[in-house]
Amino acid sequence: MNIRNIPREAILGLVIVALCGVIAARFPAFVRPSNLLSVATDTAPLIMLALGQFAVILTRCIDLSVAANLALTGMICALLNMAMPGFPMVLMLALALVIGAFLGAVNGVLVWKVGIPPIVVTLGTMTVFRGIIFLLSGGSWVNAHEMSDSFTQFPRIPFLGIELLAWIAVIAVAGVYLLVTRTPLGRAFYAVGGNPHAAVYTGIDVGKTQFLAFVLSGALAGMTGYLWVARYAVAYVEIANGFELDVVAACVIGGVAIAGGAGSVGGVVLGALFLGVIKNALPVVNISPFWQLAISGAAIIIAVALNARSNRPKGRIILKKAEHSHEPV
Repeated sequence: MNIRNIPREAILGLVIVALCGVIAARFPAFVRPSNLLSVATDTAPLIMLALGQFAVILTRCIDLSVAANLALTGMICALLNMAMPGFPMVLMLALALVIGAFLGAVNGVLVWKVGIPPIVVTLGTMTVFRGIIFLLSGGSWVNAHEMSDSFTQFPRIPFLGIELLAWIAVIAVAGVYLLVTRTPLGRAFYAVGGNPHAAVYTGIDVGKTQFLAFVLSGALAGMTGYLWVARYAVAYVEIANGFELDVVAACVIGGVAIAGGAGSVGGVVLGALFLGVIKNALPVVNISPFWQLAISGAAIIIAVALNARSNRPKGRIILKKAEHSHEPV
Protein backbone atom coordinates (compact mmCIF):
# COMPACT_ATOMS: atom_id res chain seq x y z
CA MET A 1 0.00 0.00 0.00
CA ASN A 2 1.27 3.46 -0.92
CA ILE A 3 1.66 5.54 2.24
CA ARG A 4 0.42 8.58 0.32
CA ASN A 5 -3.00 6.91 0.05
CA ILE A 6 -3.34 6.65 3.83
CA PRO A 7 -5.35 9.55 5.31
CA ARG A 8 -3.27 12.10 7.21
CA GLU A 9 -5.53 11.72 10.24
CA ALA A 10 -4.93 7.97 10.38
CA ILE A 11 -1.15 8.40 10.23
CA LEU A 12 -1.22 11.06 12.93
CA GLY A 13 -3.46 8.92 15.12
CA LEU A 14 -1.01 6.01 14.82
CA VAL A 15 1.89 8.33 15.66
CA ILE A 16 0.11 9.48 18.82
CA VAL A 17 -0.59 5.88 19.85
CA ALA A 18 3.05 4.93 19.17
CA LEU A 19 4.26 7.94 21.15
CA CYS A 20 2.11 6.97 24.10
CA GLY A 21 3.44 3.43 23.82
CA VAL A 22 7.05 4.61 23.93
CA ILE A 23 6.37 6.77 26.99
CA ALA A 24 4.42 3.95 28.67
CA ALA A 25 7.35 1.59 28.21
CA ARG A 26 9.24 3.68 30.77
CA PHE A 27 6.36 5.21 32.74
CA PRO A 28 3.29 2.91 32.60
CA ALA A 29 1.19 5.34 34.66
CA PHE A 30 1.18 7.78 31.74
CA VAL A 31 -1.35 5.67 29.79
CA ARG A 32 -3.77 5.16 32.64
CA PRO A 33 -7.26 6.27 31.55
CA SER A 34 -7.39 8.93 34.26
CA ASN A 35 -4.08 10.41 33.14
CA LEU A 36 -5.00 10.33 29.43
CA LEU A 37 -8.26 12.08 30.28
CA SER A 38 -6.26 14.70 32.18
CA VAL A 39 -4.00 15.18 29.13
CA ALA A 40 -7.04 15.62 26.88
CA THR A 41 -8.56 18.15 29.28
CA ASP A 42 -5.29 20.09 29.50
CA THR A 43 -5.22 20.18 25.69
CA ALA A 44 -8.79 21.51 25.41
CA PRO A 45 -7.74 25.21 25.27
CA LEU A 46 -5.27 24.45 22.47
CA ILE A 47 -7.95 22.53 20.56
CA MET A 48 -10.40 25.43 20.73
CA LEU A 49 -7.84 28.01 19.66
CA ALA A 50 -6.63 25.73 16.84
CA LEU A 51 -10.19 25.34 15.53
CA GLY A 52 -10.44 29.11 15.09
CA GLN A 53 -6.98 29.30 13.54
CA PHE A 54 -8.01 26.48 11.19
CA ALA A 55 -10.86 28.58 9.79
CA VAL A 56 -8.55 31.57 9.29
CA ILE A 57 -5.78 29.57 7.61
CA LEU A 58 -8.33 27.95 5.31
CA THR A 59 -8.99 31.41 3.84
CA ARG A 60 -5.26 32.08 3.19
CA CYS A 61 -4.87 34.25 6.29
CA ILE A 62 -3.26 33.76 9.70
CA ASP A 63 -4.15 35.05 13.16
CA LEU A 64 -1.14 35.62 15.41
CA SER A 65 -3.22 37.53 17.98
CA VAL A 66 -5.21 34.57 19.34
CA ALA A 67 -3.12 34.22 22.50
CA ALA A 68 -3.26 37.97 23.14
CA ASN A 69 -7.03 37.87 22.56
CA LEU A 70 -7.23 35.04 25.11
CA ALA A 71 -5.20 37.05 27.62
CA LEU A 72 -7.16 40.29 27.18
CA THR A 73 -10.57 38.63 27.37
CA GLY A 74 -9.46 36.58 30.36
CA MET A 75 -8.24 39.70 32.16
CA ILE A 76 -11.52 41.53 31.48
CA CYS A 77 -13.47 38.58 32.87
CA ALA A 78 -11.22 38.42 35.95
CA LEU A 79 -11.58 42.15 36.63
CA LEU A 80 -15.35 41.92 36.15
CA ASN A 81 -15.47 39.05 38.62
CA MET A 82 -13.54 41.14 41.16
CA ALA A 83 -16.03 43.97 40.77
CA MET A 84 -19.15 41.75 40.57
CA PRO A 85 -18.49 38.37 42.25
CA GLY A 86 -22.12 37.34 41.79
CA PHE A 87 -22.12 37.76 38.00
CA PRO A 88 -23.60 34.52 36.50
CA MET A 89 -20.92 32.31 34.98
CA VAL A 90 -23.00 31.35 31.95
CA LEU A 91 -23.32 35.05 31.13
CA MET A 92 -19.59 35.43 31.78
CA LEU A 93 -18.91 32.76 29.16
CA ALA A 94 -21.26 34.49 26.70
CA LEU A 95 -19.58 37.84 27.40
CA ALA A 96 -16.17 36.29 26.74
CA LEU A 97 -17.45 35.03 23.39
CA VAL A 98 -18.70 38.49 22.45
CA ILE A 99 -15.50 40.26 23.52
CA GLY A 100 -13.35 37.74 21.66
CA ALA A 101 -15.53 38.01 18.55
CA PHE A 102 -15.21 41.81 18.64
CA LEU A 103 -11.42 41.59 18.87
CA GLY A 104 -11.44 39.12 15.98
CA ALA A 105 -13.68 41.48 14.02
CA VAL A 106 -11.08 44.24 14.44
CA ASN A 107 -8.55 41.99 12.70
CA GLY A 108 -11.09 41.07 10.04
CA VAL A 109 -12.01 44.67 9.23
CA LEU A 110 -8.38 45.72 8.89
CA VAL A 111 -7.76 42.83 6.49
CA TRP A 112 -11.05 43.19 4.57
CA LYS A 113 -11.65 46.92 4.35
CA VAL A 114 -8.17 48.40 4.80
CA GLY A 115 -6.33 45.73 2.84
CA ILE A 116 -3.46 45.22 5.29
CA PRO A 117 -1.80 41.77 5.06
CA PRO A 118 -3.14 39.44 7.81
CA ILE A 119 0.28 38.70 9.32
CA VAL A 120 0.96 42.45 9.72
CA VAL A 121 -2.49 43.13 11.16
CA THR A 122 -2.37 40.36 13.73
CA LEU A 123 1.22 41.09 14.76
CA GLY A 124 0.09 44.64 15.45
CA THR A 125 -3.09 43.75 17.31
CA MET A 126 -1.18 41.13 19.31
CA THR A 127 0.93 43.94 20.76
CA VAL A 128 -2.04 46.29 21.13
CA PHE A 129 -4.09 43.70 23.02
CA ARG A 130 -1.20 43.06 25.43
CA GLY A 131 -0.86 46.80 25.94
CA ILE A 132 -4.55 47.13 26.76
CA ILE A 133 -4.18 44.41 29.39
CA PHE A 134 -1.43 46.44 31.03
CA LEU A 135 -3.60 49.59 31.00
CA LEU A 136 -6.58 47.76 32.49
CA SER A 137 -4.63 45.95 35.20
CA GLY A 138 -1.87 48.48 35.83
CA GLY A 139 0.56 45.61 35.34
CA SER A 140 -0.82 43.81 38.39
CA TRP A 141 -1.89 40.18 38.60
CA VAL A 142 -5.37 38.98 39.50
CA ASN A 143 -4.81 35.98 41.76
CA ALA A 144 -6.97 33.14 43.03
CA HIS A 145 -7.88 34.81 46.32
CA GLU A 146 -9.34 37.75 44.36
CA MET A 147 -11.62 35.49 42.31
CA SER A 148 -14.91 34.02 43.47
CA ASP A 149 -15.28 30.26 43.92
CA SER A 150 -17.98 30.10 41.26
CA PHE A 151 -15.62 31.82 38.79
CA THR A 152 -12.73 29.40 39.28
CA GLN A 153 -14.81 26.23 39.67
CA PHE A 154 -17.00 26.65 36.57
CA PRO A 155 -14.58 24.97 34.10
CA ARG A 156 -13.99 22.17 36.63
CA ILE A 157 -17.64 21.20 37.08
CA PRO A 158 -17.76 17.41 36.47
CA PHE A 159 -20.28 15.88 34.08
CA LEU A 160 -20.13 12.12 33.50
CA GLY A 161 -16.70 12.17 35.13
CA ILE A 162 -15.31 14.76 32.71
CA GLU A 163 -14.65 18.43 33.44
CA LEU A 164 -16.90 21.02 31.79
CA LEU A 165 -13.84 22.50 30.06
CA ALA A 166 -13.44 19.30 28.03
CA TRP A 167 -17.14 19.15 27.20
CA ILE A 168 -17.05 22.72 25.91
CA ALA A 169 -14.12 21.74 23.68
CA VAL A 170 -16.14 18.78 22.36
CA ILE A 171 -19.06 21.10 21.57
CA ALA A 172 -16.68 23.49 19.81
CA VAL A 173 -15.24 20.65 17.72
CA ALA A 174 -18.72 19.47 16.72
CA GLY A 175 -19.85 23.03 15.94
CA VAL A 176 -16.86 23.86 13.73
CA TYR A 177 -17.12 20.48 11.99
CA LEU A 178 -20.74 21.14 11.09
CA LEU A 179 -19.87 24.68 10.02
CA VAL A 180 -17.10 23.73 7.58
CA THR A 181 -18.78 20.60 6.19
CA ARG A 182 -22.48 21.41 6.15
CA THR A 183 -22.88 25.17 5.58
CA PRO A 184 -22.31 27.56 2.67
CA LEU A 185 -19.89 29.57 4.85
CA GLY A 186 -17.76 26.49 5.47
CA ARG A 187 -17.62 25.74 1.74
CA ALA A 188 -16.73 29.39 1.15
CA PHE A 189 -13.75 29.03 3.54
CA TYR A 190 -12.36 26.24 1.36
CA ALA A 191 -13.20 28.00 -1.89
CA VAL A 192 -11.51 31.25 -0.88
CA GLY A 193 -8.39 29.42 0.27
CA GLY A 194 -8.29 27.12 -2.73
CA ASN A 195 -8.66 29.80 -5.41
CA PRO A 196 -9.82 33.28 -4.35
CA HIS A 197 -10.09 34.49 -7.95
CA ALA A 198 -12.38 31.62 -8.92
CA ALA A 199 -14.36 32.12 -5.70
CA VAL A 200 -15.22 35.66 -6.81
CA TYR A 201 -16.75 34.30 -10.04
CA THR A 202 -18.99 31.97 -8.01
CA GLY A 203 -20.40 34.94 -6.10
CA ILE A 204 -18.34 34.58 -2.91
CA ASP A 205 -17.20 37.77 -1.21
CA VAL A 206 -13.58 36.91 -0.40
CA GLY A 207 -13.03 39.77 2.05
CA LYS A 208 -16.25 39.12 3.94
CA THR A 209 -15.47 35.41 4.18
CA GLN A 210 -12.05 36.15 5.64
CA PHE A 211 -13.66 38.64 8.04
CA LEU A 212 -16.07 35.96 9.31
CA ALA A 213 -13.16 33.53 9.77
CA PHE A 214 -11.42 36.09 11.99
CA VAL A 215 -14.63 36.63 13.98
CA LEU A 216 -14.92 32.88 14.56
CA SER A 217 -11.28 32.66 15.61
CA GLY A 218 -11.72 35.62 17.96
CA ALA A 219 -14.88 34.20 19.53
CA LEU A 220 -13.19 30.88 20.29
CA ALA A 221 -10.12 32.69 21.65
CA GLY A 222 -12.29 34.86 23.89
CA MET A 223 -14.22 31.90 25.27
CA THR A 224 -10.95 30.08 25.90
CA GLY A 225 -9.64 33.20 27.65
CA TYR A 226 -12.25 33.01 30.39
CA LEU A 227 -11.91 29.22 30.74
CA TRP A 228 -8.09 29.48 30.92
CA VAL A 229 -8.05 32.21 33.56
CA ALA A 230 -10.75 30.49 35.62
CA ARG A 231 -9.09 27.07 35.49
CA TYR A 232 -5.62 28.29 36.41
CA ALA A 233 -6.99 31.00 38.74
CA VAL A 234 -4.62 33.76 37.58
CA ALA A 235 -4.66 36.61 35.07
CA TYR A 236 -1.71 38.78 34.05
CA VAL A 237 -0.25 40.60 31.04
CA GLU A 238 1.96 37.77 29.75
CA ILE A 239 -0.55 34.96 30.12
CA ALA A 240 -0.32 32.45 27.24
CA ASN A 241 2.58 34.43 25.77
CA GLY A 242 3.94 32.54 22.75
CA PHE A 243 0.98 30.14 22.71
CA GLU A 244 0.09 31.28 19.18
CA LEU A 245 3.02 29.18 17.95
CA ASP A 246 1.46 26.04 19.43
CA VAL A 247 -1.87 26.96 17.81
CA VAL A 248 -0.31 27.26 14.35
CA ALA A 249 1.71 24.09 14.97
CA ALA A 250 -1.44 22.12 15.85
CA CYS A 251 -3.05 23.18 12.57
CA VAL A 252 -0.03 22.47 10.36
CA ILE A 253 0.77 19.15 12.05
CA GLY A 254 -2.89 18.22 11.54
CA GLY A 255 -2.53 18.67 7.78
CA VAL A 256 -3.94 22.17 7.31
CA ALA A 257 -2.25 23.70 4.25
CA ILE A 258 -0.56 26.93 5.30
CA ALA A 259 -1.41 28.30 1.82
CA GLY A 260 -5.11 27.74 2.53
CA GLY A 261 -7.91 25.68 1.06
CA ALA A 262 -7.10 22.29 2.61
CA GLY A 263 -7.46 20.67 6.02
CA SER A 264 -9.93 18.99 8.34
CA VAL A 265 -11.30 19.41 11.83
CA GLY A 266 -10.20 15.88 12.73
CA GLY A 267 -6.65 16.64 11.68
CA VAL A 268 -6.59 19.81 13.78
CA VAL A 269 -7.82 17.96 16.87
CA LEU A 270 -5.21 15.23 16.40
CA GLY A 271 -2.49 17.84 15.83
CA ALA A 272 -3.43 19.51 19.11
CA LEU A 273 -3.51 16.16 20.94
CA PHE A 274 -0.07 15.30 19.51
CA LEU A 275 1.35 18.49 21.03
CA GLY A 276 -0.59 17.88 24.23
CA VAL A 277 0.93 14.43 24.66
CA ILE A 278 4.42 15.81 24.01
CA LYS A 279 4.04 18.66 26.49
CA ASN A 280 2.67 16.40 29.19
CA ALA A 281 5.40 13.82 28.54
CA LEU A 282 8.30 16.29 28.74
CA PRO A 283 8.29 16.52 32.57
CA VAL A 284 7.92 12.74 32.78
CA VAL A 285 11.08 12.14 30.74
CA ASN A 286 12.94 14.98 32.51
CA ILE A 287 13.14 17.32 29.51
CA SER A 288 13.12 21.03 30.29
CA PRO A 289 9.84 22.80 29.42
CA PHE A 290 11.95 25.49 27.75
CA TRP A 291 12.33 23.01 24.87
CA GLN A 292 8.59 23.15 24.18
CA LEU A 293 8.82 26.12 21.82
CA ALA A 294 11.73 24.52 19.98
CA ILE A 295 9.77 21.29 19.59
CA SER A 296 6.70 23.15 18.34
CA GLY A 297 8.80 25.11 15.85
CA ALA A 298 10.52 21.97 14.60
CA ALA A 299 7.15 20.25 14.26
CA ILE A 300 5.87 23.12 12.08
CA ILE A 301 8.91 22.94 9.78
CA ILE A 302 8.68 19.16 9.44
CA ALA A 303 4.92 19.26 8.82
CA VAL A 304 5.20 22.00 6.18
CA ALA A 305 8.00 20.06 4.48
CA LEU A 306 5.89 16.90 4.44
CA ASN A 307 2.89 18.82 3.09
CA ALA A 308 5.02 20.33 0.32
CA ARG A 309 6.53 16.94 -0.51
CA SER A 310 3.11 15.31 -0.74
CA ASN A 311 2.09 17.91 -3.34
CA ARG A 312 5.13 17.47 -5.59
CA PRO A 313 4.11 14.29 -7.45
CA LYS A 314 1.11 16.05 -8.96
CA GLY A 315 3.37 18.72 -10.39
CA ARG A 316 5.76 16.15 -11.88
CA ILE A 317 2.89 14.26 -13.49
CA ILE A 318 1.61 17.44 -15.11
CA LEU A 319 5.09 18.24 -16.43
CA LYS A 320 5.47 14.71 -17.77
CA LYS A 321 2.20 14.99 -19.64
CA ALA A 322 3.22 18.36 -21.02
CA GLU A 323 6.59 16.97 -22.16
CA HIS A 324 4.95 14.12 -24.11
CA SER A 325 2.24 16.31 -25.52
CA HIS A 326 2.58 17.42 -29.16
CA GLU A 327 0.42 20.45 -28.52
CA PRO A 328 2.18 23.80 -28.14
CA VAL A 329 2.43 25.06 -24.58
